[in-house]
Amino acid sequence: MSKSQMIQTDVGSALSVDEIAEIDAELAHVPYKSGAAIDALKIVQAKRGWVSDESLRGIAKHLDMSAEELEGIATFYNLIYRRPVGEKVILFCDSVSCWISGCDDIKSKISKLLGVDYGETTKDNLYTLLPVPCLGACDRAPVMMVGDDLVTHLDDKKIKELFGKVKTKSTSSSKAGPKSEGSQ
Repeated sequence: MSKSQMIQTDVGSALSVDEIAEIDAELAHVPYKSGAAIDALKIVQAKRGWVSDESLRGIAKHLDMSAEELEGIATFYNLIYRRPVGEKVILFCDSVSCWISGCDDIKSKISKLLGVDYGETTKDNLYTLLPVPCLGACDRAPVMMVGDDLVTHLDDKKIKELFGKVKTKSTSSSKAGPKSEGSQ
């Protein structure tokens, strides 16, 4: 993003002209600015991959909210990423149905293949592994989402097909997830 495409707010954070335009379009559909908070967070995340503290403050200012109020909303939803994530986020279901169907073993195999645990991103920034309480496909457990794709009836064969050629087996990783940049 070039400086000419940025709008600086009083708090020193920046939102792009496009982000502000999209947020403003959402504001037309809600009676109060705070009603567009989730959509505003999703807009910024779609453009940047995650919502930094600086972006959060810019969104909060634009919506006439405190950063703390918006942080509460952002951290409540597990699909708003408050740290950088990989190109594809693996949302791994660890619900009761998936657990009964052997998700712990599948998760261990994925972790070993990718060299990451929950909340971590592969060194090549291709994958971030995050747990989720349910993906709504209990009848096809165990399940996970890889990016936008739901993968059901997980087994060794599917895991090898998906991740068998990944070259990150021995890589270390960085933490990711819903917490803010400052809280580690």
